[in-house]
Amino acid sequence: MLRLDRTVITLGGFSLRADFAITAGARVAVMGPSGAGKSSLLLAIAGFIAPSEGRIFCAAQEVTALDPAQRPVSMLFQDQNLFPHLTLLDNVVLGLTAGRPARRAQLEQAEAALAKVGLAGFGGRKPAQVSGGQMGRAALARVLLQARPILLLDEPFAALDQDLRHQMLDLVVQVATQTNATVLMVTHDDRDAARFASHVISIDQGIAHPPRST
Repeated sequence: MLRLDRTVITLGGFSLRADFAITAGARVAVMGPSGAGKSSLLLAIAGFIAPSEGRIFCAAQEVTALDPAQRPVSMLFQDQNLFPHLTLLDNVVLGLTAGRPARRAQLEQAEAALAKVGLAGFGGRKPAQVSGGQMGRAALARVLLQARPILLLDEPFAALDQDLRHQMLDLVVQVATQTNATVLMVTHDDRDAARFASHVISIDQGIAHPPRST
């Protein structure tokens, strides 16, 4: 379960309030107008923004004061966050090694993750040698490889065409179902939300409303 207990996120003159719980395994679309605070909500859950009030719990553990690396959370950003000097395989295996030398078994897991997102044989290429869509798939492979119980997606597939975006959404659903992961995804597209989500969190006028069933 993911729970935000009377949480307030304050950035400059902007404030967002959230007080709700999400059951384990739920797939949640986070929706609202531009600037409403959708990305800020995910960043607070991941630990990149500290709330000014309230507490955050992941699987009954309070994580409010924990660094991002200490939380059972993976996050996929819009810019993919791939290191340009590393190959796709080396970027993906970071999900397991956190910068330490990779063992052969870990490299094999990373190769399998690349194959799962349709990038078999691309592991030796660097980000500049592939398309934006392929970079997005490699970044998805990395967070799926981490297999953490909470996965946060900040519009990572916005640059993909509709068919490929739907393939990636279906893959996220498949993996989340297999692992019972809780997934929150920021999106502006009602069709993507309908395809992916079991619940929707609407954000407007400084409030992240509790999730409602789709």
